[in-house]
Amino acid sequence: MFQFFRSKKAEPELPRIEASVPAGERVYAVGDIHGRSDLFIALIEAIEIDNREKGPATTTVVLLGDLVDRGPDSVNVLALAREWQKFRNVRILAGNHEEMFLRSFDNVDMMRHFLRHGGRETLLSYGVDKREYSRASIEELQELMAKLVPQADLDFIAGFENIITIGDYIFVHAGIEPGLPLEEQSISKLRWIREPFLSHREAHDGVIVHGHTISEAPEDQGNRIGVDTGAYCSGRLTAIVLEGDSRRYMTAIDDGENGISVVNE
Repeated sequence: MFQFFRSKKAEPELPRIEASVPAGERVYAVGDIHGRSDLFIALIEAIEIDNREKGPATTTVVLLGDLVDRGPDSVNVLALAREWQKFRNVRILAGNHEEMFLRSFDNVDMMRHFLRHGGRETLLSYGVDKREYSRASIEELQELMAKLVPQADLDFIAGFENIITIGDYIFVHAGIEPGLPLEEQSISKLRWIREPFLSHREAHDGVIVHGHTISEAPEDQGNRIGVDTGAYCSGRLTAIVLEGDSRRYMTAIDDGENGISVVNE
């Protein structure tokens, strides 16, 4: 249910729909980070260099959600995002994993879902001992989490956005319900939807840029662009760069042998 891979070769890419961001603006939208602080650091550095080299612009970074869970270092991903906001306009969308995290503190059933789908790694990143984790009941883990997760982190996550519009692009975590006006979209669909959004072929009110569903490479389907390349399992964290009517990609890659490099496409 929570781990969904979509091969780029499964369907042909559709003709590009013309879209642009306002003149003088530059947007970097980063896919699901999922606790990979090492890839996130590399991409932050590469984005800052790229932004400087491309010249003056009003620059916005959009993190498409799912900063936490699955990967080993959610606590520092959140810290990095918060630090980046001090000198860069970084806007952050809430993903389904942020939703599970916040709801797990007082909902036992959600806590079980959270732990099964990457929450264990998040708790360990906050300092929960592995042996203590293995012995603890769900209720005891909730108590540990309440003690170890700072309120500042919870407030930070609670402030994440649900939808961002810049020019002709609409940024959401998972997608939208086709045919429904943006103002009528439910938060649940924005954070969790796959079908019928992924297979929808008609134009939306703008080109949707999203994460949530993993593909081997950025997936431009004309009416939507998916940029979740599975950082926690593939070692690839991707950002799309939008300026005027141009689109390009930057990917931080951990090949397991030579360290992390960033590729521009």
